[in-house]
Amino acid sequence: MTADLKLGYQYGYWSGEGPGDMVPSAKLAEEYGYDSLWTAESWGSDAFTPLSWIGAHTSRIKLCTGLVQLSARTPAATAMSAMTLDRLSGGRMHLGLGVSGPQVVEGWYGVPFPKPLARTREYVQICRDIWRREGPVTNSGEHYPLPYPGGTGLGKPLKANMHPLRPEIPIFLGAEGPKNVALAAEIADGWLPIFFDVITAPPVYAEALATAKPGFEIACPVTVVIDDDYQKAIEWVKLTMAFYIGGMGAKSKNFHLDVVSRFGYEEAAHKVQDLFLAGDRDGAVKAVPDELCDNIALCGPLDRIKERLELWRASPVTTLILGGVSNPEHMRALAAMTS
Repeated sequence: MTADLKLGYQYGYWSGEGPGDMVPSAKLAEEYGYDSLWTAESWGSDAFTPLSWIGAHTSRIKLCTGLVQLSARTPAATAMSAMTLDRLSGGRMHLGLGVSGPQVVEGWYGVPFPKPLARTREYVQICRDIWRREGPVTNSGEHYPLPYPGGTGLGKPLKANMHPLRPEIPIFLGAEGPKNVALAAEIADGWLPIFFDVITAPPVYAEALATAKPGFEIACPVTVVIDDDYQKAIEWVKLTMAFYIGGMGAKSKNFHLDVVSRFGYEEAAHKVQDLFLAGDRDGAVKAVPDELCDNIALCGPLDRIKERLELWRASPVTTLILGGVSNPEHMRALAAMTS
C-alpha cells in the first residue's frame, strides 16, 4: 500500500511535429508539487534532449527518462548523458532504461536482439561502474565487453574524467515479463511497467517483486482522460490500447499483448490483434475490454477519478506518471487529490 502517492508528468515520445512548448507545463508541474517529469523515445525524438530543455527552466522537479532504449547507445554513452544531465540539473536525473523490442532494435537501430536479461544486467553494471569512478572500467561480459576485444588492439580501460555529482544515479527498468520485473527488483531502484491493471496486476507480480529492497519504486504511466461522459473517456484509452495490443510488435512476439493476457484478457487480446492485423482498426478498438482500460487509466469526471485514485493508493505503485493532461486546472486538481 502506498500512503504517499506521488505524481509524475508524462511527455513521452513525440509524434508528428512534437508537443510544442514543453516549458509552461513543466513549470506548472513543479509549481503544483508534481514529483517528476518523464520523457521517452521510440524511433524519432530522443529522451535526453527534452529533459535538458525543460530542466533548464525548472529547479526542483526530478528529470526522468521513461525510457531510454538500450540499443540506441552503448552503456558508456548512456552513462555520460545521465551524469552530465545530473550535474547540470543539480542532482535531479533519474535514468529509466528498457530493451524495447526486436522490431525497433533490429529494424531501426540495426543491431541484434539477443538475451535481453543478460544485456540489461551488464548495461546497468557498466553505468554504475562509470558513475562510481572506483577505477578504470572493464567488463568481461559477452554483450558489452570493455575494452573491445579485437579491432586495433589499442583499446584500454578508462575512468571517467568527469566527476559525477552523484555516484549513484537512480535507475528504473522498463519491464513487462515476470523475469524482467524480478531483474528490476534485484538490480534497479525502480520499475517502469508499461501497463498496470490496478486490480489484477498486484498478485500477478507479487512473486517477482518479493525480493525488492526497501525503498524500491514503481513508477507507472497512467493515461488520464477527464470527461463528464465516462464512455467517451474510455474510448480514448481503447484507441491507444488497440494499437499497442494489435500493432506494437509482431504477431508471434508482442510483449504488450502478453502483459494484457497476464491480467486475464488473453482471449480478448488475441481478438484485438487479429482484427488490427487484418486491417479492421475500428473492430480492434471495439474489442478492447472497457474494464481493462478503466483499470490501467483514470477516466471520467474528476469526482470519479478521485474515487479511483484510492485503488492506486492501495496498490504497490509509488508514482503515477500522468499522460494526457494539459489543462492547467486539471493538473492542479489532480495534484490536490494526492496531496
